[in-house]
Amino acid sequence: MPDACAKRLALPQTQLLIVDVQERLLPQIADHGRVVTQAERMIRAAVAMELPITLSEQYPRGLGATVPAIAAVAAGAPRLEKTTFSFCADESCCARIRSVARPQVLLVGIEAHVCVYQTALDLLDLHLQPVVLADAVGSRRPLDYEVALAGLRAAGVLVTTVESAIFQLVHAAGTDLFKRILPLVK
Repeated sequence: MPDACAKRLALPQTQLLIVDVQERLLPQIADHGRVVTQAERMIRAAVAMELPITLSEQYPRGLGATVPAIAAVAAGAPRLEKTTFSFCADESCCARIRSVARPQVLLVGIEAHVCVYQTALDLLDLHLQPVVLADAVGSRRPLDYEVALAGLRAAGVLVTTVESAIFQLVHAAGTDLFKRILPLVK
């Protein structure tokens, strides 16, 4: 496993990428309610922690815009369109990730085995640390989801949950940040 993937999440090193949670694709995703609920939870935490947030949209003319629930909690986050499956395969999208200059990239969204998977592998190639939040990603078919997470782990990608990521980033109880985040983890 690459050294970068062994690091614990650190607030000043982390950014959040929301991958393609779009109107026409989301209803096809298995357990899509969980994906949206957990993605919203991570976005709310990211806003409270002042993490940089980026939204991606895969061919929005065909797949629609980001679903309103996600767009509302990520209000103000840059929204980048792409036609490549990997966010990083698009030059302007990749430039956004690099410009944020935070090497730990939390990934939520869809589909786990296509855009999330390819983005995570490309982030590794860029010597960044992708962190896939398993409860905030999904695929149309459960087998694709399971195989994607197994493949990502084997490639050295950290796969964890929204709550685990939040607690790693908060780091300690009793702080003002912990008090702001507490409603999201109760």
